[in-house]
Amino acid sequence: MKPQLLKITHEPICSFSVRQDLVPNINSRWHYHPEIELIHFHKGSGTQFIGDTIKKFNPGDIVLLGSNLPHYWMFDEEFLVDDHSGVSFSTVVHFQENFLGEAFLHIPECKPIRQLLDFAKRGVLIPKEHSLYLGALIDQIHEVQGIARVTKLIECMAAIADNDNLELLSSLGFRYHEHDQESQRLNLIYNYTLKNFRKKIELKQIALIAGLIPSSFCRYFRAKSGKTYNQFLIEIRVGYACKLLLDNNQSIKQICFESGFNNFSCFHKCFKAITAYTPQLYKEHYTRKVNPKIAV
Repeated sequence: MKPQLLKITHEPICSFSVRQDLVPNINSRWHYHPEIELIHFHKGSGTQFIGDTIKKFNPGDIVLLGSNLPHYWMFDEEFLVDDHSGVSFSTVVHFQENFLGEAFLHIPECKPIRQLLDFAKRGVLIPKEHSLYLGALIDQIHEVQGIARVTKLIECMAAIADNDNLELLSSLGFRYHEHDQESQRLNLIYNYTLKNFRKKIELKQIALIAGLIPSSFCRYFRAKSGKTYNQFLIEIRVGYACKLLLDNNQSIKQICFESGFNNFSCFHKCFKAITAYTPQLYKEHYTRKVNPKIAV
């Protein structure tokens, strides 16, 4: 699947860029760039699309993305408001693999970092138990200047590489074609689906958005994404249901319909197929994981 190329800029006196985003959805489109991306979410939650995976993201999450890996961060609606209270939503670092020179990664001491960057081609999620320490390091990259900024980035990458529990996000077989000219059409499909997944989406509706007849749309979407449109839609609905299960006190049946499902047994079956939990067990498991003292 080929997204839009995003041009990353940095100051001429700096070898890489680091910024804090004070608004969500600053790059709210399916995109890629040759720079490696390291992102630490401070505020907000939503849905992340990385390669061929769809997953919820939350405050504290840290993700490392390899060069040219397509991605899209879609914040939940409640964070798309005018008053952001001056709190940053994320700190983002972009750097070229060879920003320290062609030879640096090939010295023996850099072998773990070289392997990490190979993993990052599929996207890497840092385990929660290490996010506090690594998040502080990423904040320091933003705060310091000069050579200290470079050393902090190296220290951060070495700390991530030293972790044995990294979660790889995109599938091993994921591929996309750099010369594919369909990014605008895919953006239309993604944006329409994200805005309307809680309602019934007819095949003819989404095919019309893509400018195709239904039968052609089905073949097109599967060829571009590696999954059917229905699978894609179900994954978005289940991801939203996961958020509702942890964020409010609605009943599971209410959450089923709020997430766009119109049949409870179908919701239950799809939820378990994607998360490996029933909705109730998912809520119990992750509530205890966040706060072991809570009894549910």
